[in-house]
Amino acid sequence: MQNKSQPEKTTLLKQMDWVTTLIPFVCILLLCFLFMVYPAGSSSILGSIRFFLGDQLGSYYLILGLAAVICSLYMAFSPYGKIRLGNLPKPQYSSFQWGSMMFTAGLAADILFYSLCEWMLYAGEPHIAEMGAMQDWAGTYPLFHWGPIPWSFYIILAVSFGFMIHVRRRSKQKYSEACRALLGSRVDGIWGRLIDLTAVFALLAGTATTFALATPLLSMALSRVFGIPETNFLTIAILAVICLVYTLAVYFGMKGVARLAASCVYLFFGLLAYFFFCGGQMRFIVETGLTSLGNLTQNFIGMATWTDSLRTSSFPQNWTIFYWAYWMVWCVATPFFIGTISRGRTIRQTVLGGYFFGLAGTFTSFIILGNQGLGLQLSGRLDLLGIYAETQDLYQTIIAIFETLPLAKAGLVLLALTMIAFYATSFDALAIVASSYSYKSLDADEEPDKRVKLFWAVLLMLLPIALIFSENSMTNLQTVSIIAAFPIGIIIFLIVWSFFKDAKRYLAELPQADLQAHIPGKEKEPAKGTDPETTAVSEEK
Repeated sequence: MQNKSQPEKTTLLKQMDWVTTLIPFVCILLLCFLFMVYPAGSSSILGSIRFFLGDQLGSYYLILGLAAVICSLYMAFSPYGKIRLGNLPKPQYSSFQWGSMMFTAGLAADILFYSLCEWMLYAGEPHIAEMGAMQDWAGTYPLFHWGPIPWSFYIILAVSFGFMIHVRRRSKQKYSEACRALLGSRVDGIWGRLIDLTAVFALLAGTATTFALATPLLSMALSRVFGIPETNFLTIAILAVICLVYTLAVYFGMKGVARLAASCVYLFFGLLAYFFFCGGQMRFIVETGLTSLGNLTQNFIGMATWTDSLRTSSFPQNWTIFYWAYWMVWCVATPFFIGTISRGRTIRQTVLGGYFFGLAGTFTSFIILGNQGLGLQLSGRLDLLGIYAETQDLYQTIIAIFETLPLAKAGLVLLALTMIAFYATSFDALAIVASSYSYKSLDADEEPDKRVKLFWAVLLMLLPIALIFSENSMTNLQTVSIIAAFPIGIIIFLIVWSFFKDAKRYLAELPQADLQAHIPGKEKEPAKGTDPETTAVSEEK
């Protein structure tokens, strides 16, 4: 047995891309060290860089966001929309499985935290007062910042990666490989290395910071229910439980991930039902939600292009540009996962289904959870803005909302379980994508070795555990994530450009009858060992 496993271990080590795996991780560890040893100096430098990118070059992010929406719609309704991602006669996963995995993988537990409190962050903004009543606009901007533009970043890349993996059958599942049709053999050299290193660095930075906002809420909820003191060790225990849950799911493959995602969706809708039916704000939630949707529809272009050039409030710099950049950093992993699970769907189905499931989940969450607190504030039942002003603690303010509901402790338990499930499903996707990045090549139908997935599952959790002892380090890493979004935006542009170039060539290769109906199974997969860029699709006689 020992002689048999030794060659297998040697083969795995040869398959690993150690440069792409280790260099970004070492860079993140070095940054953490600098943040801890030189907190003031590093914060000042990073703050200056972030100000330059977010304030002076903020239009760059806004243009990318609007372009992504337009591009996604063109993908769906142009001839490219008929292309099927893979030669299956029907989608690999049912609509519910696909939608639940996509929705839960793309948001983590941040959506629960922001749904409960984001309107409070906008309530005191001068721009909200300029727009009109707080009731109308404090509930509209969360839908905008978690709406079509963020999901369009995911969708256009998911289509590009799905086409690369399932149609062109590329054996490298990396950012650089998605640029091959545009950059050619240069992706095998220094340019490809640079693209991949940037992507993995952004992935690790975004992963390390995603616990910064929501985990304290989870810790406080469990502390209130069970009477456990709020300490760093409680947070570490929570992170360890999350790590155990998603590690088991990843270890058992996509079936485990699908089951965990379905469980997460059931818990999520259970939490929404608890708020909607037990909170006493049903009419207010429905009517304010409809108003917010109407405001978003009527003012979408204006909101997406407003730059506040005179900086009268700096609202887009403080909020909109921050959100677009943060979503772009998360684009390193989530679209790869969505593209992978979209096998058998057409590009049109992927785009429209992505918008449907993504927006249905986020909009429902913000309308129900957010408007519950807004209704308490405006009806005079609970002065949440006063609590927040006094304590400067959003987590205590959110707990105060739960204390107005019946069976408050049961509600907090439901919140904690839902947050754990969200985190676990999000990190399932991250671990699978990071594991694929660790390989020099990996076939479309091949999953990474379980040991590699286990390595990444543990590694992705170690950095957040180390960082909870240093608040300054966490804040600085959030800034690193925003800075990392700048080159990621350029890479997104290259990937989408490459997709259109490759897809145009692919359609030209198809027989005319298949071009009109695009019957699945008509295209012949390239033989292994051939260059997919130059392999033409054979016609069946």
